[in-house]
Amino acid sequence: MSTVLEILQAKGSDLVTVNRKATVLDAANVMNQHKVGAVVVMDEQNNVEGIFTERDLMQRVVGQRLSPADTIVEDVMTSDVVCCEATASIDEARAVMRNRRIRHLPVVSLEGPLVGMVSIGDLNAWHLEGQEKTIHYLKEYLYGRV
Repeated sequence: MSTVLEILQAKGSDLVTVNRKATVLDAANVMNQHKVGAVVVMDEQNNVEGIFTERDLMQRVVGQRLSPADTIVEDVMTSDVVCCEATASIDEARAVMRNRRIRHLPVVSLEGPLVGMVSIGDLNAWHLEGQEKTIHYLKEYLYGRV
C-alpha cells in the first residue's frame, strides 16, 4: 500500500513557510511565487504555529474586507493544524482530508519534525497514475504487448 512518504519522494518535500508576523500580502506573494495553495506558519523558533490557506485568505481577509498589506498572518491563519505521519497510507491521508474538509496536509516524521506537505491534488495525481498503470497492464494481458 502506498504511503504519503512515497508521494513526497516523487514530488519533493520542499516546504513553503512564512513567519507568523508576516503580512497576508507577503504570504500571498510567497504562495503565488511557489505556486502553492497553502503555507505553514512558523514562529521565531521554527515551531509550527498554524497554516495559512487560500480559503483563509478568501474567508478571513477578503470576505471581512481586511487590507492584506495591514493584516498579520497570525490573526487570520488556521491554528488548529491537522498533520499526518509520513508512514500514513494514501487512503488514510485522503480520509483525514475528507473528514476535516481540508485540502492541504502537513506531513511529519516519526520523530516529529515537519518533512513536507501533500495536497488533495497530489493524492489525486498519485491515484490517477496508479489507475493508468493498471489499465496499461490489463491491456497488455488482454491484447498482448501494446
